[in-house]
Amino acid sequence: MDAKEVRGCTSCELCHSRTNTVFGDGDPDADLMFVGEGPGRNEDEQGRPFVGRAGDLLSKMIVAMGLSREQVYIANIVKCRPPQNRTPTPHEVQTCWDYLRRQIKTIQPKVIVSVGGPATSMLLDTKKGITSIRGTWHEYDPPGTDGGPIPVMPTFHPAYLLRSYTKENRAKVWSDLQQAMARLGLTEPA
Repeated sequence: MDAKEVRGCTSCELCHSRTNTVFGDGDPDADLMFVGEGPGRNEDEQGRPFVGRAGDLLSKMIVAMGLSREQVYIANIVKCRPPQNRTPTPHEVQTCWDYLRRQIKTIQPKVIVSVGGPATSMLLDTKKGITSIRGTWHEYDPPGTDGGPIPVMPTFHPAYLLRSYTKENRAKVWSDLQQAMARLGLTEPA
């Protein structure tokens, strides 16, 4: 599976309003993978995930971890922008799910950080809200692999932080990222 296959997808209504598909970006051998909800306007225009204001904040978060965007892999649950940046419907999520599942199987990250409620709900097959499950480890057990379950650390979406940029929320996200760093054996940069 590759970006070309996704570009040709017409399996749901999102294909009619997209400018570009947004497959994923980063190191295909990354130990750390970030999974978000879906592309916004900037991502749709550029064909890359997390490139708008939320993407700038995600990049800063990654740098604070002592990494660069080129050292991680970033993908979304859905590969096409929902109109007006609305939350993807269950049908749209289910339609795109196989693409993300195969991305995870190919990349085989050691840790996944799910950003936001929709991405977390899909990865963990849960109805619990992001506020109640962020900051605690969960597992995604990819079907058809021998590697076993992948640890998942849910955290707030950078777009949420931009709307609610409080010291408390920033501390929660940093704590989540520190847990991911510890699981990967990374130390905080000086």
